[in-house]
Amino acid sequence: MESLEPKKLALIRILHILEKYSDRDHHLLQEEIAALLEKEYGIVVERKAIGRNLSLLKEAGYDIGSDRKGSWLDTRLFEDAELRMLIDGVLSGRHVTAAYSKDIIERLCSLSSKYFRSHVKHVYSVDEWNKTENRDVFYNIELVDEAIERGVMVEFDYNKYGADGKLHRSASHLVSPYQMLLRNRHYYLMGCNEKWHDVGYYRMDRITEMALTDRPATPLRSLSGYEKGIEYKKLATALPYMFSDEPVRIEFLVDERAVDDVIDWFGKSAELFPAGEGRLKAEVTASPSAMVYWAMQYLNFVEVLSPAHLRDKIAENIEKGLEKYRGQ
Repeated sequence: MESLEPKKLALIRILHILEKYSDRDHHLLQEEIAALLEKEYGIVVERKAIGRNLSLLKEAGYDIGSDRKGSWLDTRLFEDAELRMLIDGVLSGRHVTAAYSKDIIERLCSLSSKYFRSHVKHVYSVDEWNKTENRDVFYNIELVDEAIERGVMVEFDYNKYGADGKLHRSASHLVSPYQMLLRNRHYYLMGCNEKWHDVGYYRMDRITEMALTDRPATPLRSLSGYEKGIEYKKLATALPYMFSDEPVRIEFLVDERAVDDVIDWFGKSAELFPAGEGRLKAEVTASPSAMVYWAMQYLNFVEVLSPAHLRDKIAENIEKGLEKYRGQ
């Protein structure tokens, strides 16, 4: 049979075959590699040539294992467990459309052998996940990257969902962009709203009609509270729901069984002290607005002690809730 591809491509094609058909549990004999080489690429070589090419790949630094059962690619750019973690990240990211999620997952699967794909059932269920319908998200990410690199402002429409379940324009914004943050399975743009001259957080999947401007961005360090730039640890623990109000010191009682949730949300910066009766006193620095939502979420396990205005706001919310559910 005449080769469909030049024989000099055999080396790279053998590597492709090992990537696709082999792993630590699936070895390929030289005869099997030769058969796949002919079947998929139309390259016909002798068995001895397969052995020579395998040796060349090893000399080039590829980790190829060999035993009496055959040869296999022993290490890859990502382990299967790491690929599963990345795929789960794509699935849980609500800022990625279902169609784009499928495409990314397919490409991630191609980084392992064909046997890995059979264990990834998510590829076929991605449409069932809660995904954005905004196809501009990744284009917007590229624009924000460019704006930050050039040090210029961006302008965009910000949208909210209406009663019809579709996004509708609510306002236009002119913003100096500083960073993009992944929080609560959503991407946010952190930037200074030039109208109000304060830092806000904008859901990337709610942004449309984004464009670069020629106006120089307001330097972050010129803003009050950001003289040291972005303090990522503080940002991650103080803003659980990405509200932009000034974080304050908050004290609350928490049941011991809910301590895991405190650490999950506020990190190890949360200070915990014994309070008796199976409870702990916790002290955190967080957004008061976000803390209202958080405390309501953990109402059965948490009691906010201070500041007083925060405690009063939560009590007001509870009373309004009782009126609704008791019909008063």
